[in-house]
Amino acid sequence: MKNLQLLGVTAFCLFVFVAADVDQQGEKTLPEEDGVLQLKRGNFNRALRKHEQLLVHFFTPLTAEGHRVSAAFEGAAAELQGSEVKLAVLDVTKEKDLAKELNVTSQPTIRLYLSGDKFNPLPCPVPQSSASILTWLKRREGSAADLITDFSQSEASEELTVVGFFKELNHEHVQVFYAAAVDLPDIRFVVTLNDEVINKYGFTHDVVLLLRESKLIQAYEFMPQTSKEELITFISVYQMDPVTEYTGQTATQILSSPVLNHALLFVNKSSADFQEIFSAFDMAAKAFRMKILSVLVNVDEPRNGRLLEYFRVRDFEAPLIRMVNLTDHVTYHLPSDTLNVETIKQFHRSYLEGKAKPKMQSEPIAEGWDQQPVKELVAMNLEKVAFNPNKTVFVLFYLPYSQKSHAVFPLWEELAKALEEREDVVIARIDASANDIDMSMQEAYPSLCLFPALHAERMMVYTGKRKLKDLIKFVDKEMEKAKTERVKEDEDRRKYIEALKAEEANNPQKDKDEL
Repeated sequence: MKNLQLLGVTAFCLFVFVAADVDQQGEKTLPEEDGVLQLKRGNFNRALRKHEQLLVHFFTPLTAEGHRVSAAFEGAAAELQGSEVKLAVLDVTKEKDLAKELNVTSQPTIRLYLSGDKFNPLPCPVPQSSASILTWLKRREGSAADLITDFSQSEASEELTVVGFFKELNHEHVQVFYAAAVDLPDIRFVVTLNDEVINKYGFTHDVVLLLRESKLIQAYEFMPQTSKEELITFISVYQMDPVTEYTGQTATQILSSPVLNHALLFVNKSSADFQEIFSAFDMAAKAFRMKILSVLVNVDEPRNGRLLEYFRVRDFEAPLIRMVNLTDHVTYHLPSDTLNVETIKQFHRSYLEGKAKPKMQSEPIAEGWDQQPVKELVAMNLEKVAFNPNKTVFVLFYLPYSQKSHAVFPLWEELAKALEEREDVVIARIDASANDIDMSMQEAYPSLCLFPALHAERMMVYTGKRKLKDLIKFVDKEMEKAKTERVKEDEDRRKYIEALKAEEANNPQKDKDEL
């Protein structure tokens, strides 16, 4: 009898345990931490079915921004208890296949899934705080009428306030203004229809003012073609100072700016000439504010070491200015030791006009670089070796951190050994991440490029099969073509030299006059 009672108690406890992990719809309960769902492939679809609005933070652990956004999610989750919106996180390092399926390519990524629709979520701006999340959710479902408030309170706010002055709320400019407000939840937006307020600042309707503590920072007048993106760019640029110092707090704001051309002043803030240099840089920054984002990097700050390493700037080289576009990451260097306003402005103009030359950076030439079958090139000797008119040079441009590049290394060694006895052929490689390549690289790395034995500087990109016999066949074919062209080249050079000698013989007095 006792055994039967004990069996009954055990069965009851097991039932309670299982029931505790099942919700009212008969499905397993989704795991939570601090009110935030912990998602993975096994429960992602179930979470979509259960929650009408599911806001998901796709993150990488152990990153500062990922930690900040996760903290913001926890704070917002507490405020959203009992609402239709449920917050969730998903670690993309553990769920790589799911992240790929959902096309999550960068972190942090935040998306709002509606009504269980897995493949058409709404992108959410990366929030700075829990308040940002709440504001975005509210504005997403609201209208411009929600932004009408007591302007006297907003006007004196220490925070940046974006004020839209409109004659009526049903104008298309108001829709553009509100769309910008939705995408910028960290910024305070206000709408006013008060003519007295508009007249106070000397503007008419359909204008946006940026105010801080009742001080006008900048005004933007709507044009018929004004888009949400243009308005966001204007606000994003003028919410920052003309020159923003790079710090841990400003890094995200700098890197997320819609202005992709960045001018970086590397300078020691404790140097005697700092104020003079900064003043010149600041004045130039104001002149190019919507086209170039100006950033100050203090080389005396140890935490900026990574940035200096990336741009290969040594602290004793400061002050100097580099320009970089965040799309192609090509770097440009202001070629002057004098950093005055006009010099900096001229550099900015030449860059925007496409006249500036990219900064060449090179590793030092290694001792014994040419002693192995595969020669180790750097930017400093690349052109000298590659454009040798008496050698056929085959170069592997690689990235040391790329698995695709590493996969080619054994093949490249095999090719070098197969052609080792041929003195007119050079097999080489160069680290494309550590050396700025002043050549038109049209293929993604790793790239295999052949330089024929010609006086004309020519580069052939190999796109065939990456097999030893195919590579050798390609080299032989291009060498035969080059030999034919070289005969014509040599003949043309011979005729040119003879013509010069004949001209010198016919005009001896001209040569004396020139001397």
